[in-house]
Parts: sequence; structure tokens; C-alpha cells
Amino acid sequence: MEAKKRIALIAHDNKKYELAEWAVHNKDILSNHELFATGTTGTVLEEALKQSVRKYKSGPLGGDQQIGALIVEGQIDILIFFWDPMEALPHDPDIKALLRIGAVWNIPLACDRATADFIISSPLFGKPYKRMLPDYEAYKNREIKKKG
Repeated sequence: MEAKKRIALIAHDNKKYELAEWAVHNKDILSNHELFATGTTGTVLEEALKQSVRKYKSGPLGGDQQIGALIVEGQIDILIFFWDPMEALPHDPDIKALLRIGAVWNIPLACDRATADFIISSPLFGKPYKRMLPDYEAYKNREIKKKG
């Protein structure tokens, strides 16, 4: 992971303006990094930050899965996802899959403002970082041993 990070920013409807407020508060830091977002969140962030954001589909239309694919391909370094735990959403399986992918691929993952603050203020944030990637062969061999 290079010093310049590729940061995915996602927020549920009830959290979009909280994420935008957080992003504006951290605008000087974020302006040095590449930003990615799902549909409407990306539009809200571009307006708030006056900075380009690479936008994908809306979450319910596959945007969460697009971001997940970018994580798997090594194109996202950090995921900031302000999700709303108080509201059931029809695309909950996509959300869980995205969070799972973030954990499997060992990327810093914030689901709330406090955690996002800790990530962005970490001394590691602005430096290159070697993260451990999943060892597929070890996982596959473990599965084979369990069955055999």
C-alpha cells in the first residue's frame, strides 16, 4: 500500500451527510488521496469537497459489489462505510458481503465516525504500509484436510 491511499467512501441514506461532514472536516488530508464512492454518496461528496470522486452504481444497484470487486483486485486500500445499523435495508446481503471482503483482504475498515477518525489520524495513514494478504493456498489446503 503506497503513501497515497485509494479510499472507498460509502454511506447509507441516513448517514450521507454525516460522512460528508466528516470528509469536509478532513478535506486537507483527503485531497492528497484518490476517492471512490457508490452513486449518490459520491455526488454528495463531490459537492461537499469540491474534489473529484470516482463514482460507481448506487449500493442497491450493485455499487457495493463493485467496490468489493475493487478491494479483491487490490484497487482499494481503505473502506470508510457509514452504515445505518438502525435501518433494515433490502440489500443487506450485499452490505455484509462488502464488509466480509474488506475483512478477508485485510484493509482498514471504518463503519462509524470514531473509527474513521482513528484511521485517518493514524501515523500509518500517510506512509507506505505492507498489509498481509489472504493466503488462498493455505486456506484451500485447510479445507481439504477438514474433508479428507
